[in-house]
Amino acid sequence: MTRLEKTSEWVYRGIWGVLTNWFRVPPEPPALPVAPGEHLQSFRPSEGFLRYLKFRFWVLLFVVDIALLIAWLGIMAASFLIGLWLAPLALAVIVLPDIVAYAAIHLRYDTTWYVLTHRSLRIRRGIWVIHETTITFENIQNVSVESGPLERLFGISNVIVDTAGGGVEKSSHGKPKENLHRGIIEGIDHPDEIRDLIMNRLLQSRSAGLGDEHATAPAWGTPHVAILREIRDSLQHPGGVQTG
Repeated sequence: MTRLEKTSEWVYRGIWGVLTNWFRVPPEPPALPVAPGEHLQSFRPSEGFLRYLKFRFWVLLFVVDIALLIAWLGIMAASFLIGLWLAPLALAVIVLPDIVAYAAIHLRYDTTWYVLTHRSLRIRRGIWVIHETTITFENIQNVSVESGPLERLFGISNVIVDTAGGGVEKSSHGKPKENLHRGIIEGIDHPDEIRDLIMNRLLQSRSAGLGDEHATAPAWGTPHVAILREIRDSLQHPGGVQTG
């Protein structure tokens, strides 16, 4: 790690400490109730997800900063004094949002947690507003893996977990609302393992809930057949009168 990288890491850790204390963001992963002897698994997105976020940031940064620079040069060409007077403001507009956005990328990565137990999944993300989504395995309807070309370039995928009652809802203004019946485990480098783990625990949860997967049908003996015949005869000959 170069001296510049070490300095950036030190500055970011200082910002991270201030913001997490200010917004009371817990540094540890969220908790879930577990039975004695059960295993709780906590993990974050892979480092490839952080590189993916940074790549998108630098591409967007390049486009926006070039546009701002061209606009400032146009002002300079039209009026050198006005352009010179606006130089500090232009520099602040170009640089300061970049610093904030760069810190936000790391904060997004460091505050994202995924927790798995034998019964449920919990997803936490956010620092200004902390979002926690808890999904019980027995309510899961579908588990899928998605990854775009850019995500595959960085070796990451997203595991999509849909539960009962899912679907896109609309607000009173006609805009789509957040889907409260979907959980996204984003930016992981072992999606197939996580998908299979969720599916196995889904099957275990449903089997434990039913409790009769090994039940067998009752055996029909001679007494049962005799009763059915009596019922048949009573229906054929009401009042107990039989004809020869």
